[in-house]
Parts: sequence; structure tokens; C-alpha cells
Amino acid sequence: MTQRVPASPTHPVPPAADPLAAPSLKRRMACWLYEGMLLFGVVFIAGYLFGTLSQTRHALDNRSGLQAFLFLILGIYFTWFWHRGQTLAMKTWHVKVVSAQGLPLSQSRALLRYLLSWMWFLPPLLLTIPLGLPAGSMGLLSLVWVLVWALLSRFHPQRQFWHDAWAGTRLVSAK
Repeated sequence: MTQRVPASPTHPVPPAADPLAAPSLKRRMACWLYEGMLLFGVVFIAGYLFGTLSQTRHALDNRSGLQAFLFLILGIYFTWFWHRGQTLAMKTWHVKVVSAQGLPLSQSRALLRYLLSWMWFLPPLLLTIPLGLPAGSMGLLSLVWVLVWALLSRFHPQRQFWHDAWAGTRLVSAK
């Protein structure tokens, strides 16, 4: 028979876990990498669909159109899933996106989060234009920026990514 020990100064009751606490940075980045692998299929199918519908014969033809189409497809993908709380990668890693108050996201809030999430890639992409960097240097610059952007979450009071703070959203652990 187990005897319960009442809470006392020598046996404090552990505090309840904050339901809006951010998952660890390691778990969020693992989810981020897994999301990238899953998006390979989404981008492949969207690219095939675009090439078929536009009758593109060469990969560099209609490049701007393809980029705009992929931006739109990814926007629909993320807005739809975030509005429902999780993408497949987020379900796998038990991460959920909610509003700053812990409520489900509206579609407009999910769209705002999608637009602001481009902070993961936009700064290094914009730097490559005036610097004329080769692909290898651009890849290294992007990797360094992703690491910096992820580590900047350490300076947020709730350890959230800054684009989430700006969008009024937050990543939380999903039980």
C-alpha cells in the first residue's frame, strides 16, 4: 500500500506544467527538418502540375511563374494545416501552433504566420542578389542564418521564434 505524503516545505508539490510553454528548441528544429522532408513531395507534385499545365519544356523556363506558384501552394498548405493546429510533422513531434492566448488560429492569423515565417529564408536570399554569391556560398549563408534565427528564440521571454511573436502565435507541446 502506498502512502501519500502531504505537501510540506520538505516535500513540495511539483508545479503544474505550463500548457503554453514552448517545446524544446531541439524538438522544434527536428520538426522543422522533418517538415522540409515532407515538403519535398508537395513541391515535387506542385512542380510537376505546374510544368504540365504550363507546357514548360525546360526547367529554367517560367521560373518566376513556378516560384510564385510554389509560394501560393505552400501558403495554402501551411495556412490550412496551421488553421487546424498541426501539420503532419508537427503531429509526429507533438508540437501544436496556437494563438498567443492558446486558442486555435484563424485562417488570417495562419496566413500572417506563413508570410512572417519566410524570415527563415528571406535575409540570406536578399543578400545573394547584390553580392552575386554562388550556390555553395548561398547555401552556407542560409544554413548560418537558420541557426542564428533559431538561436534568437532564446532571447524571447517565452522562448518562441520571433516570427511567431510578431504573428501573435506560439508553438506549444501537444499531448
